[in-house]
Amino acid sequence: MPIGIIANVLAVFFGGLAGALMSRGISTDFRSKLNLVFGVCSMAMGMTSIILMHNMPAVVFSVILGTSIGIVCHVGGMIEASARKLQVVMHSSGRDEAMQVTAIVLFCASGTGIYGVITASMTGDHSILLAKSVLDLFTAMVFACTLGASVCAVAVPQAVIFLSLHFLAKFFFQFTTPEMINDFRACGGIIMLATGFRMIGRDFPIADMIPAMILVMPVSRFWP
Repeated sequence: MPIGIIANVLAVFFGGLAGALMSRGISTDFRSKLNLVFGVCSMAMGMTSIILMHNMPAVVFSVILGTSIGIVCHVGGMIEASARKLQVVMHSSGRDEAMQVTAIVLFCASGTGIYGVITASMTGDHSILLAKSVLDLFTAMVFACTLGASVCAVAVPQAVIFLSLHFLAKFFFQFTTPEMINDFRACGGIIMLATGFRMIGRDFPIADMIPAMILVMPVSRFWP
């Protein structure tokens, strides 16, 4: 049972609802400082995964090559374009358009979310998704202060995307080894660490790093 996915979807829905109801009681300063805490938490989550690394050269090579592919192929841009198409589930407009896209990408296509879903599907470890659910609960509240209850609607595409990844990962699990999975988790941990730095103001190309998670298991398997 995809417990982590269910928890994450519910966190976004109820976080958006709570934020819409409490919008006048949350100051801009509070939101800004809370985002720094989100960043530190993401870094801590990433470090717990990085220590599982089995083959360091393979993981480092995958992160660098995967990010290079992502930058050259404009993966980040493609994800943003897809998010703009998903804006039909939200009804704010004008000055809030950029924030809408950011919310959709963050909840539906973040490196942490993809990593958490695949890890839970392959290993049964839902801890990353559950921790992400806690972060997303408060993040959705912050977004809802500006976008209103429409943030709740993001839970729908999030559920579809995460469940699709869940069943896809279940299929590919039969072709993996424990060492490949540990290297995958380390790669995801590096992306989560980068995500934490981005939350505190460093401009890491998180979306462009996602191809690394596709490369790392085959690279780990065939690394000399």
